[in-house]
Amino acid sequence: MDLLNNRSTVSEFILLGFSSSQEIQIFLFAIFFIVYVAIVVGNLIIVISVIFDNHLHSPMYFFLANLSFFDLCLSSVATPKVIADFLRKRKTISLRGCMAQMFFMHFFGGGEMSLLIAMAIDRYVAICKPLHYKTIMSCRVLILFLLLSWTIGFIHTMSQMVFTVGLTFCGPNIVDSIFCDLPLVIKLACTETYILELLVIANSGLLSLICFILLLISYVVMLVTIWQRSSSASSKAVSTLSAHITVVTLFFGPSTFIYAFPFSSYSVDKFLSVFYSIITPLLNPVIYTLRNQEMKAAIKRLNSKHTGSWFTH
Repeated sequence: MDLLNNRSTVSEFILLGFSSSQEIQIFLFAIFFIVYVAIVVGNLIIVISVIFDNHLHSPMYFFLANLSFFDLCLSSVATPKVIADFLRKRKTISLRGCMAQMFFMHFFGGGEMSLLIAMAIDRYVAICKPLHYKTIMSCRVLILFLLLSWTIGFIHTMSQMVFTVGLTFCGPNIVDSIFCDLPLVIKLACTETYILELLVIANSGLLSLICFILLLISYVVMLVTIWQRSSSASSKAVSTLSAHITVVTLFFGPSTFIYAFPFSSYSVDKFLSVFYSIITPLLNPVIYTLRNQEMKAAIKRLNSKHTGSWFTH
């Protein structure tokens, strides 16, 4: 970091945000605050329910709890500062803070991307190889998938940030976004960044697109398998699978669009970044709780247990 400071004359970046109107800023503050509280509460409810409810001690809910944890971490990287910035006239972030923000955004984003693939594998085994499900999806395999997700997230962010941290910023320091977005920040560097821009697009955009296509193919295979088997479990499998497909579409759709057109439209990039980092973490718990009877029942049991113990004391 000392080397970074010696080479850089820019010590902070200015974030333009959405609007300079005070009324709009206050309105956005209220909206973002409510959404963030809902993200924290919704995802924590899922994590706590899976931990304390024995009925949810299965591979699918193990992955769901970890997905909620990733969502919670991903939204917490930038959202609290975004909310605080709505109350400030001058929205700035230090160079170190900007680098840290981008590092963790891609760390948790890459980890969540990998975890969604693990969830698809879990559903594939459950639907296409039901007799061997418990044998294949053992505790050891679950831990391996989780560690792999964290590792891929770390490799994903390091492969980009190792080059970004060494950039020299000596000119413009205005980022037309509500937080530090990697494609926008590297554009402000004083040196030639064409190769790095291609690396970001290849690393994030193509990886997202390839994973998205592979996941869609796997879900098509699972849907065909369900269609060929007429059983009472088919409707439950379709309901669970449709929730997964919705979450995958919401996660990979915006991120693929962002990195497919990274430098073309700043306003589009700004709104998609908000959707990707704030709205998606809110929709995931809503989708899984509203479409999952077991999760709703677990939340009721957890609530009744807590209420009962409260009255006892």
